[in-house]
Amino acid sequence: MASDGIKVIAQNRKARHDYFIEETIETGIVLAGTEVKSIRLGRVNLRDSYADIRNGEVFVHNMHISPYEMGNITNKDPIRSRKLLLHKREIRRLIGYVQQKGLTLIPTRIYLKRGLVKLELAIARGKKQYDKRQDIARRDAKRAMDRAFRESQKI
Repeated sequence: MASDGIKVIAQNRKARHDYFIEETIETGIVLAGTEVKSIRLGRVNLRDSYADIRNGEVFVHNMHISPYEMGNITNKDPIRSRKLLLHKREIRRLIGYVQQKGLTLIPTRIYLKRGLVKLELAIARGKKQYDKRQDIARRDAKRAMDRAFRESQKI
C-alpha cells in the first residue's frame, strides 16, 4: 500500500491514449458487498467504460466487475450501471462541462483510499487520429533522447 493510503486496483490506460484529460475528480461509488470483495481482488475492468448524467445523478456504464467467486445469489450483473457519489455543486459543474462541445466523462482508475473504493473520473476531450500520432512521435523522440543521454553517460 502506498504511503498516502491509496492502493490502485485498475487503470484505464487507453483513456490517456484516446482523450486529452482536462481535469480529474475523485468520486465514491455505490456498490454491493460482493462487488467490493471482487474489486479488492482486482477483478475489475475499466476499458470502454464511460459516465453520464441522468436526472441530476452521475452513473458509470460498462465498468465490468467480475462476480465474486464465493458469492451466491448476492452477486450482481457484472456490467450494470452504478451510481457515483458527488456533491450537487460538483454535479452542476460536470453538467456545464458535458454540455460544452466534445467533452465527456471517462473513468481513469479505481482505487482503495483508507479502505473505501474510489473512482477517478476524468473530464476529457476526444483526440483525433493525428493527435495520437503526434503523441506517439513525441514519446519515441523522448525515448531516443533518453537513450542517447544514457549512452553518453557511460563514456
